[in-house]
Amino acid sequence: MLIKRPSDILPSEITSRELYLNRRDFMKSATTLGAVAGLAAAGLAFPKVARAGTKLQGVRKSALSTTGEELTSLKDITTYNNYYEFGTGKEDPSENAHKLRPTPWTVAIEGEVKKAKTLSVDELLKLAPLEERVYRMRCVEGWSMVIPWVGYSLSELIKRAEPTAKAKYVEFVSLADEQQMPGVRMPVLDWPYVEGLRMDEAMHPLTILCLGLYGEVLPNQNGAPVRVVVPWKYGFKNGKSLVKIRFVETQPKTTWELANPREYGFFSNVNPQVDHPRWSQAKERRIGEFGKRATLMFNGYGDQVASLYTGMDLKKYF
Repeated sequence: MLIKRPSDILPSEITSRELYLNRRDFMKSATTLGAVAGLAAAGLAFPKVARAGTKLQGVRKSALSTTGEELTSLKDITTYNNYYEFGTGKEDPSENAHKLRPTPWTVAIEGEVKKAKTLSVDELLKLAPLEERVYRMRCVEGWSMVIPWVGYSLSELIKRAEPTAKAKYVEFVSLADEQQMPGVRMPVLDWPYVEGLRMDEAMHPLTILCLGLYGEVLPNQNGAPVRVVVPWKYGFKNGKSLVKIRFVETQPKTTWELANPREYGFFSNVNPQVDHPRWSQAKERRIGEFGKRATLMFNGYGDQVASLYTGMDLKKYF
């Protein structure tokens, strides 16, 4: 059996939508109806957060959204993914993520904060008004999408946690469960998946805590039930299926940086002038389009975020 080293692996290249996303559940429904009826008769409560495909209520349009670009189709967004916990192939997450149980779910807020706590997804949904944020998303491999996420600025959660003066960074820890995530059984990366941001990056209004997609609950393969989205950075910086958000004093040791620090730096800002050691970052392929387009500095969000890096050598701090 061939086992690839981390340096060999890239971080991520009709039936109705509802039936496709939940096809295995549909196939099992005949055998589970009796069990469901039994639970209901026993008076047991079901989780309030619904499965993917359920409409999120009260979602408003955000003034921070990207405008004037065609959205990537839901089919492409949900079938062409990087999510190594479910496999290294692009189709693996959509094939394997049905095993993930997104309810019940909690996220622990830990570290250098005055108000450490554990929040359910229901509590996260009520923490701040939900907004649709249409963001360009760029993968380090050279492909991109335009995605209508649903969430709110991560700063809303951070302010409520009341970080101490020692909190300089925010660390995001993803679920790593071999029973739910077959990719975790393989030594592709050191699990659990860990990512991080500097505090000013985490507090920036463009950085969102994401709970939905296309107005609906997040599909499992897209990071259900809660993830972070940072649109000016390469996709692997966006931690999925979060179970911990930790506030720390020193720069976190992130998963891809540990796996191959020469190729995957801590900041990982989209920068067409800094090539990946094995390919150029000057152009990208928008999923759903033919040909390639020029990659934009900071993925096109330079006016909003360039000031975060004033005076930094972005070739050194890549």
